This record gives sequence, structure tokens and C-alpha cells, in this order.
Amino acid sequence: MDRRRPVAPGRPDGTGAVRRICTSHRMTAALHAFPSAEWVAAYGAAINASDDYRTASTEWTHGAVALVLPAAPSIGVPEDVAIWLDLDRGVCRAARLLPRQDAQQAPFILTAEYRYWKQILKKELGPIAGIMQRKVALQGSLPIVVRFIKSAEALVDAATRVPTRFLDEAK
Repeated sequence: MDRRRPVAPGRPDGTGAVRRICTSHRMTAALHAFPSAEWVAAYGAAINASDDYRTASTEWTHGAVALVLPAAPSIGVPEDVAIWLDLDRGVCRAARLLPRQDAQQAPFILTAEYRYWKQILKKELGPIAGIMQRKVALQGSLPIVVRFIKSAEALVDAATRVPTRFLDEAK
């Protein structure tokens, strides 16, 4: 099995109901709406394709991370949603879009308004800076998050590789 190619969420060993995807820039024509199940699946694959994330996160055994987006009806997000990332030792074992209440058991929950998530995805705001500036609310251990700052940066880098259409921008 070719372990260099990214996989959509599935088992960490690459088996099961996963699909291999190409992440070259030639395949960026299809934009995924943020947030959407398609965007989250592509994000999970981008995380698994990231050597930087894998290297920075080999010691991450602290569980899942939930990225929560409060409802923004004016742009088409009628209810609170969460992106669930099941992360373990440099691998994204699953990436799912869930209702907010289904993500409350995550050991780490980051909550921010749409505009701040957009700034993070565009690398205009760092995730740790967002926490310190209170633009991003953290539930979980700040010392652990700070210890894994390179992992957080690599997660943002992976997100920037997902062809993204922001809901508040013209189509």
C-alpha cells in the first residue's frame, strides 16, 4: 500500500472504507464550502498527507479536538456545528462534521465565530494568538496546547491546502 498518498478518514493503517485522493495543485478546481462534510473529509486527508503534522505530533496522545463554529444564519450556517478531529500520534483517524452537542466530549474544544475561523484558515490569525486574544475560546489544557504549537501550526497549514469556498464570499 502506498503510504505517501493521503487518505480520507478511515483506519490509521489505511485499510477500510477510505479513498485515496490527489492533493496536487492541479486538483484544486472543486472548492469545498467551509464548513461542509466535503471540506472536513478533504481536511482529514490533508492532515494525513502532512509530513510536518506527522513529525510535530508523534507524541500527541491527548485525544480528539473539536473546532466549533457557532450558528451564522446570515451566511448559511443555521445551527452550531463542530469539526471533530480524532488525532493520535501524528495521524488523523477520523474527521467529521457534527452538531455542536455531539462534540462536547472532546478533551479539547476550540470555539470561534466564522470570521475568526476564516482568518485562521487564511493564516491571518494564528490559533494560539487567537486563544490569547480571546477570539478563540479553548476548553482543555492550555499548557498542552502550547506544548504542541508546531502541531497546531501544521494543522492550519493542512487546512490551507483544502480548496475552500467561504460562505460569506461571492460565489
